[in-house]
Parts: sequence; C-alpha cells; structure tokens
Amino acid sequence: MDRLAIVVPCYNEEEVLKIASEALRKVLSDLIGKKKISDDSYILFVNDGSKDRTWELIEEEHAAYPKEIFGVKLAGNVGHQFALTAGLLTAMKMSDVTVSIDADLQDDVDVIEEMIDKFHAGNDIVYGVRKERKSDTFFKRTTAQGFYKLMALMGVKTVYNHADFRLMSRRAVEQFSKYEETNLFLRGMMPLIGYQTDCVYYDRKERVAGESKYPLKKMLALAFNGISSFSVKPISLITGLGFFIICASVLAAIYALVSYFTGHVTPGWTSLILSIWFLGGVQLIAIGLVGQYIGKIYVEVKHRPRYNIEKVLSDEPEE
Repeated sequence: MDRLAIVVPCYNEEEVLKIASEALRKVLSDLIGKKKISDDSYILFVNDGSKDRTWELIEEEHAAYPKEIFGVKLAGNVGHQFALTAGLLTAMKMSDVTVSIDADLQDDVDVIEEMIDKFHAGNDIVYGVRKERKSDTFFKRTTAQGFYKLMALMGVKTVYNHADFRLMSRRAVEQFSKYEETNLFLRGMMPLIGYQTDCVYYDRKERVAGESKYPLKKMLALAFNGISSFSVKPISLITGLGFFIICASVLAAIYALVSYFTGHVTPGWTSLILSIWFLGGVQLIAIGLVGQYIGKIYVEVKHRPRYNIEKVLSDEPEE
C-alpha cells in the first residue's frame, strides 16, 4: 500500500493546530482501517516562521504521536507558497503520495478519501475544487472570479476555484521539484506538469478558529505574482496602448489643424494639461510594470535558496 503524507503549512496557527491534528489523524486512521493507505502514513506540519506557539505545539504533537505527526521548522517566514513547497519536497523523500491542505480546515478533509480513490484510479494530481462561493462576501467572490477569468485571458492555465488543496503522486512532486524558479505560483505550475489529473468537489467551510492569514494585500500580491510569472501579455497590452495613444494623438492633431483653419480655436490649457497628465500616468505605469519584470529576473538570476530548513521532526533516522 502507498504511504500518504498530508502536508500542512502553518503560520501563527496555535489556535487551530491541535484541532487540525485531531481531524487529520482521524482521516489517516479511517483510510488505514479501509486499507487504502499504509499504516506508516503521517501528517507533516510546516512551521513558516510563526511568532506564536505553533512550533511548540507541533513538537508536543510529535512527542504524543511520533509515528503520525512530523514537523518541519523553517528558519524564517518565507510565505505560504515557499512553506508548502518545503513541505512537499521534504515529504517526497518519505512518501508515495501527498495531500496539501491549510491548517484552518476550511477545505473539506472528508474528500481526501475520494482523492485517494482517484489516485488509485491512475491520476497523478487530484485538485480540490470549491463547488460554489456563496459563503464569501460579495467583494471576495467577485474579485476571486475576476482573478481566474483574468488569468485565463492572460493565457495562464489554472483550475477554476482551486487553491492549494490537492493530491500529488510522488512522481508528480519529483517533476515539480525540477521547477526551480523563485517566483512561485503553485496553482499555475501544477497544470504544467502534464500528468493525468482529476478533480474532487466540496463546500468550503468557515475557519474553526483564528483569523485568515491571507488579507486583501497578500491576495493582490499573489494575483500579480501569478500573472507576471506566467505571462508577458501585460507588456504587450502596454505596447498596444502606446499605439492607440499615437493614433489618438494623430487624430487630435488633425482636429486641431481643422479647427485652426476654420477659425474655431478655443483658447485654454485644460486639454493640454489633461493630455500631459494622461500620458505621464501611462508612462509611469509602463515603466513600473517593466520594472517589475526586471525585478523578477534580478531575483531569479541570484539563485538564492527559496527557504532554509532549521529542523525536521520525523521517524526517519537523523543524518
């Protein structure tokens, strides 16, 4: 039977960690009882530089359940995408299949069994997809749907209404490990792997405790990172806008000449000032956008480590 690792990135999750541990241990127990996974399957909590007692609680859980609860302590806070990557690559060495899920348990743990069934049916990646977004606020629902549509428009392949709740076979994680870029957007990277995939559908729940670690600022940063990491269409759009402004300027010049020769010239600087401000704004946006792409290249070419692992808790012998 296959050894399952459930990878759980954590940042300041002391309020939910023990609840998540209990719920996920029950999932493992049920799956082991049904002989769908091996009895040495485990949960891997990844501490992403938390400032609260998250790591202490992970150590307590590992001490209480040394065969079921493992832990990875990162040397600092590197962000959700890097923390999840650290967990996946650590679990890759000691598991046959992984499931990634957030510690807040908003994703339905009951569909993990369905993911395992689809894995046994030959799928290397199984995406957890939300059925609907009725529980979201109007703003969050509209912006999220707009994000996925914008990504599709930009040519980025993603799974609609899927975040980072997914199953991956060991060979899928091994292929993912070959993608060494620093600007990570996992939702866009997974479809690039190309192996057979499927989806399971579920209703997203409310957080069992604590507050969301993804406020609007982080969500916008993730969205921009996703678009700029997978598409150069924004630069193409700026080029198109430049041609449009040139054409508009030519038409304005023709209009000005006609007005001059027909004697319908209206004195004033309003139109001139507005034009200057408009063109200045377009230029600043263009320079800023190109600068963002150059900044990404700058970060990538330095080849710095994406994260540093300080400590690993597992049943594997220490090297």
